Amino acid sequence: MKLEELQVYQLSMDLGEKVWKIVIGWDYFVKDTIGKQLVRAVDSVAANLSEGFGRFHYKEAKNFSYYSRGSLYETKTWLTKAYNRNLISEEEFQVFQNEINSIGIKLNNYIKSIGKK
Repeated sequence: MKLEELQVYQLSMDLGEKVWKIVIGWDYFVKDTIGKQLVRAVDSVAANLSEGFGRFHYKEAKNFSYYSRGSLYETKTWLTKAYNRNLISEEEFQVFQNEINSIGIKLNNYIKSIGKK
């Protein structure tokens, strides 16, 4: 199996691009404070999955998947802050929450599957 075939990886990559398209339009102060933190967190979800996958050892893949899950929850926090500060609409916020919840479920299932034959 290739990394790009993992649905959780594909979804986390898509989420990162959606967040980027919103953050890029913010003014300098907001982009420099919340924006950078949010983009780093969301990009780390897919990046950690990649790093773990590329190490070709189930223990490391599992460990980096835990980091990925942590980044997913950090993303959720930064999106909540963005919503509370009126940087994203309620509709955008709900869409992001649904996507994060879906990725979280798939990520947990992926973690459970690592190392099993």
